[in-house]
Amino acid sequence: MHIFMKILLITDSLGKGGKERQILELLKGLQHYPKIDLNLAIFSKEIGFPMIYEMGVPLHILERKPKKDPRVFWRFYKLCQLLKPDLIHSWGSMPTIYALPTAKKLGIKLINAMIQDAPPQMSLLDSRRFRSWLTMPFSDQVVGNSLAGLKSYRAPESKSFCMYNGFDLDRAKPHIPEEEIREKFNIQTPYIVGMVGAFADRKDYFTYIESAKIILQKRKDISFLAIGEGKNRSLCEARVPQELRKYILFTGLQDEVESLVNTFTVGILATNKRVHGEGIANVIMEYMAMGKPVIATDAGGTREIVLHGENGYLIEDQDSQQLAGYILELVDHPEQADRLGQNGKSLLENTFNMEKMVDEHVKLYEKALDVSEISMKQLS
Repeated sequence: MHIFMKILLITDSLGKGGKERQILELLKGLQHYPKIDLNLAIFSKEIGFPMIYEMGVPLHILERKPKKDPRVFWRFYKLCQLLKPDLIHSWGSMPTIYALPTAKKLGIKLINAMIQDAPPQMSLLDSRRFRSWLTMPFSDQVVGNSLAGLKSYRAPESKSFCMYNGFDLDRAKPHIPEEEIREKFNIQTPYIVGMVGAFADRKDYFTYIESAKIILQKRKDISFLAIGEGKNRSLCEARVPQELRKYILFTGLQDEVESLVNTFTVGILATNKRVHGEGIANVIMEYMAMGKPVIATDAGGTREIVLHGENGYLIEDQDSQQLAGYILELVDHPEQADRLGQNGKSLLENTFNMEKMVDEHVKLYEKALDVSEISMKQLS
């Protein structure tokens, strides 16, 4: 089979995260292009998505221990000598740093896709700012998953591209019936509000919990799910009075997230705007794929997917009263919730679909490589 593009994608790991899922979805889509040869390199043995083994994409694990292992530079160089890729597509700041010397030494094009968020501000000592400053001038193309992210990192306009995340709508199929979910978590209320995300500083579970407490002071017909794990979970649980613990439920990590989201009346993403700005959050796309209205903090690229009053609502940073008000509005007006939810699903189908994301990546590869030039090299 004649191959005109050899692409090597690299990332830190394949842990269970939104970025990692996007990489796998991209690989799956690119496999429909028979003239593209794919390889994936990761710097950790962590595999949260076993589907990689079923895809048939060669996986190269260049484990780095300790975390800043200089030997990885040499391992990656030898891998590229063996594979002879036409292009390296790096996802993450450290993978880009490891790839840069090899790309320049061997004359391999480098697409730098480290921009997956949109920090509100970065100090001179911020490692993200240093790594972007170090790598962007030497990258052939710079990709961000939001316009806000490209602006935040001050990516050079002449070679920067906004590549929105795509969502595979086939994933929006719950495998567990709602009755089983309700029984598993002993949910008795007619309405369920949920937030999916890590209990990390970048997510604002505190505001979410405070809004739940405000609502539960008035009525007890809504359950609030907090789905995820992390260092701040115990602090969040401590904020919930004993009498409200049957309404505010901490589920921990869950494998069947789509089935839980299917039970939601409203999907929430509260972000700690002081330390984090979202790119295009995968969890928002999960909510929309299930036809759920979204309420999210107006931070980073979120306003590029949550259109206030059209498919959800944007709230100010740490405003639990505003969040509570919008939740009640959607619970009390199901026709409004349904309208917003369907508008969100339509936006995914038209703008954030997987086919469009894959096609745009192929065009970017062709632009970076100049496909006619590659073909001539292979014929010589």
